[in-house]
Amino acid sequence: MLGIALLSFFLTRGKIADREGFFLAGRSLTGLVIAGSLLLTNISAEQIIGLAGSAYAFNMSSMAWEVLAVVAIAITAMVLLPRYLAIGFTTLPEFLGNRFNSAVRQMTVVLFLLAYGLITIPSILYSGTIAIIETFSEDLSESIATVPVMLSIALIGATYSVAGGLRAVAISDALNGIGLIFFGFLIPALALSSLGHGSIADGWSLLINAQPEKFNSIGTTTDPTPFATLFTGMLFANLAYWGTNQYVIQRALAAKSLAAGQQGILIAGFFKLLIPLFVMLPGIIAFHLYGDSLSSMDQAYPRLVRDVLPPYLMGFFLAVLLGTVFSSFNSLLQSTATLVTYDLVIPNAQEQLSDKTLIRIGRYICVAITLLGLLIAPWLQEAPEGLWQLIRKFSGFYNIPIIVIVLAALFFRTSCSKGAVSVIVFHLIAYSLITFVIETNIHFIHWYGILFAIEMMIILSIRGPVYQPSTRTGPVDLTPWRYRWLVCFALGVCILALYLTLSPLGIAGR
Repeated sequence: MLGIALLSFFLTRGKIADREGFFLAGRSLTGLVIAGSLLLTNISAEQIIGLAGSAYAFNMSSMAWEVLAVVAIAITAMVLLPRYLAIGFTTLPEFLGNRFNSAVRQMTVVLFLLAYGLITIPSILYSGTIAIIETFSEDLSESIATVPVMLSIALIGATYSVAGGLRAVAISDALNGIGLIFFGFLIPALALSSLGHGSIADGWSLLINAQPEKFNSIGTTTDPTPFATLFTGMLFANLAYWGTNQYVIQRALAAKSLAAGQQGILIAGFFKLLIPLFVMLPGIIAFHLYGDSLSSMDQAYPRLVRDVLPPYLMGFFLAVLLGTVFSSFNSLLQSTATLVTYDLVIPNAQEQLSDKTLIRIGRYICVAITLLGLLIAPWLQEAPEGLWQLIRKFSGFYNIPIIVIVLAALFFRTSCSKGAVSVIVFHLIAYSLITFVIETNIHFIHWYGILFAIEMMIILSIRGPVYQPSTRTGPVDLTPWRYRWLVCFALGVCILALYLTLSPLGIAGR
């Protein structure tokens, strides 16, 4: 961990002197660094814990979030990123403010900040703490390590963001990504070998014959992620995450060229397709080993790791696990600092602020949001459906209105600020009612699709003057990656193959 930190800061030295260096890595990131950083930013402890727990308690149906995300990744790389880089903005609310007005800009900033501060950052702190303590301790509830572990995650993650900016975050992500891939293959292999008494093949044969129903990615209507949701709201939720979420697109916005950005995003898509093997297969193995003896589904992955990983690898696993936690945590801190600095501080400043002052403000924001996350994180242990479902449900407060407004801003020149504000107000009221007040018996992902359709009609029905886009060119080379279409085709083939294999037509039908 120390080695990665030192190397990250060495490669960052002298490159964060101005605001663009601190917040956008000087627009210098290469494709492989972007791919590794996106992988680590997306795959954190709450995803590992949550998806493994879902496979342990149910089946493979929750892999839909990961697999369908690849479609959203391809759309982001091929459709959204070229337009983003051509415009050359720093934050998404900045673009929306220029396209509509300052009210839309500030409302979207508030949506992002509430989501990051109240849900995403606390969930990363909490899930990282669970993962570490469950891996090294017999009993989470009685462990005295909870507070120091959570404080350590917060302190080290904040140090990356405060000291090194986005470039240090991205470089450390890419390096930790190597370790994540290594353990992603190793842990299922060791677990299967343990099942097969030294033979991975025998372990696999035993597993698919004993629990073939667990390999069903289609699932049933009672699963946390019904298959029908793939055709309603899930694509829009994934597109909102990969195409509009500031802490995700900030890596692509920092690309040295459009080709590098497309390469990084699309390569990250192949890593996403490995998640069922990396995370959900261990959850099924945990069910085979422990049955329903675990007190919480979120304990499945850490317990399995503790039982199958050799002691001499536990330290390295801890470093990689913490690396995934730090990645998502410090990425969120960095993006929060960017949003506040560029969308709240600079527009409202009475005088021109120096780059040194803006960087200092960004660092203060990182510290403040860390403290907020530490206050909220312990409350997440009360989640009745597991951490993964809780995060997905509460993401609905901001992801759908944001993607509606962004798509309208990019592709419908008569959309106006009144329509954008109407969408945000309508969504917050409607989603609050169906989440907390009215029992509709309709899955919240279906509601994503329903609300997307309604809100798109709202914003398109309120017309304004025809928008005249800027003719200035973006800050980087906009030549697209030559292999982009070939890679998109390969990703599509892999998606189909994965669903056919993990269905009643494949393993689940044995």
